[in-house]
Amino acid sequence: MDIKHKSIEIITGCMFSGKTEELIYRINLAQKQGFTTALFKPEKDNRYHTKNIVSHNGSSIESVAIKNSSDILKQISNIQVIGIDEAQFFDNAIIDICHQLATENYRIILSGLDKDYLNNPFGPMPGLISISENITQLAAICHQCGGEAFNTFKKTKSKTLIEIGETDIYEARCYECYKKGMQISNH
Repeated sequence: MDIKHKSIEIITGCMFSGKTEELIYRINLAQKQGFTTALFKPEKDNRYHTKNIVSHNGSSIESVAIKNSSDILKQISNIQVIGIDEAQFFDNAIIDICHQLATENYRIILSGLDKDYLNNPFGPMPGLISISENITQLAAICHQCGGEAFNTFKKTKSKTLIEIGETDIYEARCYECYKKGMQISNH
């Protein structure tokens, strides 16, 4: 099977919106369709497993943990579909790498947070979104009111921008609940 054109897909949203679950689904589907795949994740994300990509719901798929986005180029011979989880944690070089790979007829599927806990664009995500043909924005359920959530709220007082965590540190919130929480916690 051959991929006929460049393809960059982004799966984005706040924490707990199902981004990794959707990435795993799309990679499994590509494999069932006969495509060869490779998955990558940042080395620093070792919440559930040091190598595998694991969703909050426990779905898991084999991947390669890498330090820099350029490491992808070293590990894709005979591959047609490339999956990248937690893309927001990579350096900005990932934008050019994905563009290059797409023009070489790879299909690239990335998942990552669009915004950090301060509601600012996160890492290379704006650049990746700008070169993507397919953008899927997922919502979570607000941990406070049960509404639709697009914001990641940090529950701790830590001001560290990149802090790998789970529900012990973060929760998904609608904008109103996020705004109230930010006023109370003085982030």
